[in-house]
Amino acid sequence: MQLTKKFVKAKNPCAGGYKWFIRDHNGQGDYQAVLDALVADGRVGDACWLLDQFGPTDAVLRLDSLDANAIVFAGTLEVRMGISVDTVVRAGRSIVTGGGIRAGESIVAGENITAGGNIASGGNLRAGGDVAADWGIETATRLDCGGNVRAKWDICAGQDLAVTGHLHAGQDIATQGAIKCGQGIKAGGAVRAEKEIHAACGIQAGGAIECGDHLACGWGLIAGEDIRAEGAIRAGEGVQAAGVIQAGSGHGVYAGLSVRLDAWDVCARVVAQTRPSQLVSGHWAGPDDTGRAGSAPDGQPWSGWLDVGAGRSAGPAR
Repeated sequence: MQLTKKFVKAKNPCAGGYKWFIRDHNGQGDYQAVLDALVADGRVGDACWLLDQFGPTDAVLRLDSLDANAIVFAGTLEVRMGISVDTVVRAGRSIVTGGGIRAGESIVAGENITAGGNIASGGNLRAGGDVAADWGIETATRLDCGGNVRAKWDICAGQDLAVTGHLHAGQDIATQGAIKCGQGIKAGGAVRAEKEIHAACGIQAGGAIECGDHLACGWGLIAGEDIRAEGAIRAGEGVQAAGVIQAGSGHGVYAGLSVRLDAWDVCARVVAQTRPSQLVSGHWAGPDDTGRAGSAPDGQPWSGWLDVGAGRSAGPAR
């Protein structure tokens, strides 16, 4: 693609960037060549702006390894051994490497990001498609993904973690912000967030599930340890923990929100070491998921809405 003075000016560039284009390229030049020149001249932000305006290409850049200050490529970047940059790694389409990816500021791809090692960003990580790492994924700020995020080790973010698809980690998932997932969350270890956790489908963790705000999912919650939230705990189906289930002060535990009342004993089971004191809805099945160990205050298995004002079940005892 050839860029011209008229073509670039129509995108309303900043004065400094436009003057650079006129001065250094006489108001014309090959798209990728201009991107390379901007990066070489330390104008990485202008290169990213140009890519935002003119979009990706079908070009493929294949390298054995990449060690640079920054790279902005309009097509697909394929690196056999690994990528290490001081600031920005950006591709208009995909980033693929058999090794790891390390960037001091950001890692951005219009489509997929795939690494045979670790993915580590000193700033944000953003992908229009899937993000996959054979090791772990770590970002100092946000992680935004338009597809699925999968890692065999930990997935950690310094701020919010937003995923349109599934979020899967072989070990822990942790963020200092919120977790928002358009599908399901699954971790071999714990799932922890300083703010809210919301998944459109289910959440399954081999360890604990903990968050500093509301915890919500469209399907069920399963944890190999405790389930704790500073806000409410809401599940469309059942809630099961090997430890305790505890909502925040003044909040409740709501199971079976998407299940018919006559199916609660099958699809809205609440299982934990002890019956949650804030249990508002769901079928309390006891600590062993048999439905025989738990009991309501009157000695009967509890399945119904808790009348918070009266402090007892509002529905008939089973």
